[in-house]
Amino acid sequence: MRLQVKGHHEHVSDSARAYAEKRLGKLDRRLHDLTLVELTLSREHNPSIANDHTADAVVHTKGPTIVAHESATTYEAAIDRIVEKLERQIERYRDKRTHEPRRNARQRTETPPTPVEEIEEEFASEQPDAAA
Repeated sequence: MRLQVKGHHEHVSDSARAYAEKRLGKLDRRLHDLTLVELTLSREHNPSIANDHTADAVVHTKGPTIVAHESATTYEAAIDRIVEKLERQIERYRDKRTHEPRRNARQRTETPPTPVEEIEEEFASEQPDAAA
């Protein structure tokens, strides 16, 4: 997994960057090595907004693009919430890609082959009698 931590209109502190890398590292075991994860951290400068630290994550997978958005009072809390959201979404994505085709194949029941005796009886009944 490739991780990019960016700041929107401001510099991201080293402690917030390290925390994001540590927490998003949990997703590494569920994603392919070349999957790109972009995390954008931003802050609202309006004092009336309590949850002013915002984290936006975009996971570019082989199939759909997974997106999550969270706000909290600190970057660390927003990152924690966004990791929980991403884990659920990625697990669902993986289930659809791996488990669903297997479940569908197991549910499809093939009709057993017709015994040779029944085929011979049908063939004999369709043929006009040569002795008659």
